Amino acid sequence: MSLFQKLFQQVNDDNGFNPAPVETGYLGTVKPDPNFNAQNDVAKLKKAIETKGVDEATIVEVLAKKSNAQRQQIKAAYQQSTGKPLADALKKALKSDFEEVVLALLMTPPEYDAFEIKRAIKGLGTNEAVLNEILGTRSNKEIAALKNKFKEVYGEMLEEDIKSEIKGHLETTLVSLCKATRSEDRNIDDGQAKSDAKALFEAGENRIGTVCSVLVDILTNRSETQLCKIFQYYGQLSKDGFAKDLEGELHGNFEDCLMTLVKSAVNKPAYFAERLHLAMKGLGTNTDTLTRIIVSRSEIDLLKIIQEYKRLYGKTLQEDILKETGGDYEKIMLALCGTQ
Repeated sequence: MSLFQKLFQQVNDDNGFNPAPVETGYLGTVKPDPNFNAQNDVAKLKKAIETKGVDEATIVEVLAKKSNAQRQQIKAAYQQSTGKPLADALKKALKSDFEEVVLALLMTPPEYDAFEIKRAIKGLGTNEAVLNEILGTRSNKEIAALKNKFKEVYGEMLEEDIKSEIKGHLETTLVSLCKATRSEDRNIDDGQAKSDAKALFEAGENRIGTVCSVLVDILTNRSETQLCKIFQYYGQLSKDGFAKDLEGELHGNFEDCLMTLVKSAVNKPAYFAERLHLAMKGLGTNTDTLTRIIVSRSEIDLLKIIQEYKRLYGKTLQEDILKETGGDYEKIMLALCGTQ
């Protein structure tokens, strides 16, 4: 039984299912430095960049141990001190995956999301998995912010870019998510949940051919809390449950997109833990995915993702990073994961 089938089984079996409690306390691994001094950090970075061979350890120490807001202050102070952007200086000094992480850390969260989406869309072939991951897991506020940054930086509307590169049901789903109008109400409408569960069942499992518009409408408009209740009621109609039925009815990037919404609703940290595990599984490591998730979740829920990773795979995320990566890239990834 797969990881998410187990999670769905818990939802389906629990007639008294309640939404996951709102986590209290800070769940990020990167915290603001209480002794922060932007001028001191600029001096350290200038010295590290100018050192023969580059002092990567200092760059890790300065950037990975500061909050994003503090890094923005370092960027501004560096520009004021040298008249040049910090990102440009680091681009010249660094290379490879380590450079990618450092530049990602210098971006604000909306800027980084917009950058990753643009990179997924441009060039030969679209990386739909990145679009699914970002648009399928962000809040309305986060999507609105990344759309504004996308327009500001690239001079284009995100929805238009998606429409020009993607067609069919996946396009409809991603454009719907781009609207950033999805319900975020944590209160459950029991009657609506029963009605939606019936509609989903009749759209897929209970008929020949799947009515995709029904799936898209419900999965992109209902809150994550409401979706969990819908999945519970769906489990009373289907012997296999919603996740397995979805996998049986659909395929490809569209299935991946809808499954992202489903998994994110049931357990978002577990979804990201699975993505990280798959990025390091088998031959070669997908450092793009590893970097994107660890950087983007480091001040949100990376602590919870690390806990889910250990629970699901019986080893720590840090152990797998040590095994699958190396050099300065490994060091900065571990620094961002913190010490647990």
